[in-house]
Amino acid sequence: MKKFLSFTLALALSVILGACSSEEPAGEESSKEETITYESEFGPVEVPENPERIVALAYAPNLHALDIEMSGVDQWSKNNPLFEEDLEGVAEVTEAEPESILAENPDLIIAGANMENLEELEKIAPTVTYTWGKLNYLEQQIEIGKLVGKEDETRAWAEDFEKRAADIGSKIKEKHGEDTTVTVIETDGKGFYLFGEAWGRGTEILYQAMDLKMPENVQKAVSSDGYYEISQEVLAEYAGDYIVLSRGEETDMSFTDSEVWQSIPAVQNDNVIEIDTAASSYSDPTTLEYLLEIYSKGLME
Repeated sequence: MKKFLSFTLALALSVILGACSSEEPAGEESSKEETITYESEFGPVEVPENPERIVALAYAPNLHALDIEMSGVDQWSKNNPLFEEDLEGVAEVTEAEPESILAENPDLIIAGANMENLEELEKIAPTVTYTWGKLNYLEQQIEIGKLVGKEDETRAWAEDFEKRAADIGSKIKEKHGEDTTVTVIETDGKGFYLFGEAWGRGTEILYQAMDLKMPENVQKAVSSDGYYEISQEVLAEYAGDYIVLSRGEETDMSFTDSEVWQSIPAVQNDNVIEIDTAASSYSDPTTLEYLLEIYSKGLME
């Protein structure tokens, strides 16, 4: 199958490149777009200085926050409620089908290091890959800024966001106490997951920028993988003074009527902040600003 895929791509590329070369007017070489050398974690990559047809298989929300137009994005970004309106006219592409990417004639591809067909993508256009979690949430945005010529803008935002979130965290601790704890739980109505300090859902805001604490047993549970699955029966054991509950629009919430859930002090004190999983899974500026507002209000009540 891989051999067939490679042959198909090669054939498609030869047709496109042949057509371009036959139509290129004399002297066109002098007007070709300028390139820069981007130092990626996997080595230098020659990329357009001002890319115009970016396909973002990963980090599309980070580009969107910088007002970068994209030719193609992954399905999760395209269907995210925070971005779906702005990305309505952008093609949905996937690394599993390189032809969908080739069809957009990209001049730059951004992908995750764990994605398949990376060698095929590099044949289509300069490809920059990132390893998820290698950089923290602010460093990742700055790195995206470097790639698209907006490093100063991203650094300014990162510094400002970190300060604003820290100030809010200080006010929360001043009001509720330095040892106030927050537990982030995600559920589909059947399974329940605890999240650590860098797992989206605004965990970076709560545990890093605001410097709030998670219960000790939660910290121990998530220390290995960054998340930890628990059963409904032990929810109360892991509940902090506040609970952030991540759930989908269609999630069966009948568990909230259970004796276990109703016995939790945070529930009894109305200290549960519900967030939409679909709108909260990324750690880009748009999502972070959205969640900062939710948390600043919910944790100051």
